[in-house]
Amino acid sequence: MKRDHRVLYQAASWCLSYPDTEFIGRIGLMRAALAEQGRHTPQLTAFLSHVAGTDLQTLQRGYVDTFDLSKHHPLYLSYWTDGDTRRRGNVLAAFKQVYRDSDFLTNTHGELPDFLPLVLEFAAIVDPEAGRGLLLKYRPSLELLRLALAEHRSPYAEVLTGVCATLPGASPLDREAVQRMAGYGPPAESVGLEPYDPRLLPLRGA
Repeated sequence: MKRDHRVLYQAASWCLSYPDTEFIGRIGLMRAALAEQGRHTPQLTAFLSHVAGTDLQTLQRGYVDTFDLSKHHPLYLSYWTDGDTRRRGNVLAAFKQVYRDSDFLTNTHGELPDFLPLVLEFAAIVDPEAGRGLLLKYRPSLELLRLALAEHRSPYAEVLTGVCATLPGASPLDREAVQRMAGYGPPAESVGLEPYDPRLLPLRGA
């Protein structure tokens, strides 16, 4: 990496996890660490200002409404690319293999291995190159999540904007531009209980 983004990735991982008292206690630490990165972290700094001015119950309710109760903002990278197709199992296994190859024991905390906060933490403290590789591979997922959050005027859009800014090139302006970035069409099958969401953008060979 031309620039060390580990501090930003760790802060983003915490910001995209369910807010609790431990998270609130880390706000000062995150602000100080991000300040040392200079002008390269304005989005996360803005998000932390929002967090600092909001009571914990409101933050928790907002997180649940945004990520748990809404199907528009999944934090699972391969859901954006593979939806509820059979091949997603192989994709999740590939995430696990990346973690195994690092020779570190990666605690998923009961989450699927493509959970974005987990991937960000892996990139921050376990294997920066392999973790960044996952972020690059699933850049369309990150951009689609960023756009969805921005459309709903969610403060979490700032966090995704900050993460995407660490990757090469400018972020796409809309979903059509993300489709051009990825260059692939819809999956052939869906085995989930609900119809395939056309907003999902599959990656060939993912």
